[in-house]
Amino acid sequence: MDHIFLHKGDLPSSVQFGDVIAVDTETMGLNLQRDPICLVQLSSGDGTAHIVQLDRFGGYNCPNLKALMEDPAHLKLFHFARFDVAMMMQHLQVLCAPVWCTKIASKLVRTYTDRHGLKEVSRELAGVDMSKAQQSSDWGAETLSEAQLRYAASDVLHLHKIKDALTRMLEREERMELAEACFDFLPVRASLDLAGWPDTDIFAHS
Repeated sequence: MDHIFLHKGDLPSSVQFGDVIAVDTETMGLNLQRDPICLVQLSSGDGTAHIVQLDRFGGYNCPNLKALMEDPAHLKLFHFARFDVAMMMQHLQVLCAPVWCTKIASKLVRTYTDRHGLKEVSRELAGVDMSKAQQSSDWGAETLSEAQLRYAASDVLHLHKIKDALTRMLEREERMELAEACFDFLPVRASLDLAGWPDTDIFAHS
């Protein structure tokens, strides 16, 4: 049975996490400059999810959460880290590092498919059929429904298992070093997105 804890404003200092923390965000949209970040979900992969409902009208005063995201002793595990890291950089003014991205890992090693969304990756590698019914939802609402909370939690509860499977595949195909180099580059990629180069391949010839 999964356990979901909702925290208003900030993460309590009493909450402890393992070395690897699965992290996800929920926002009011996909525009980094326009749309605020509303929730941050975290899990140590132990069946427990902590959901922080941010005070976006109070200047995002969440020192415990910010310190955890910047703590080099904790690896932050995402699916599509590029977006979440940029959102935290823009709205929380934190550089989230170090990071590990299951979407990048999937693209590097699951070359037999072009389906790298969390739903597809979870089904294959974790044996979990995730519902995306609440994906387009009002995450800025003052009161969140049980369905919203369950959806938000599901995005982090299985990432550790997915990471373990992808790590084995990366090591088997001898692509782990390449994956780690991509993960290290993610904060720079997020900075480029925020600076105005979201769709430009700066490495292209033309």
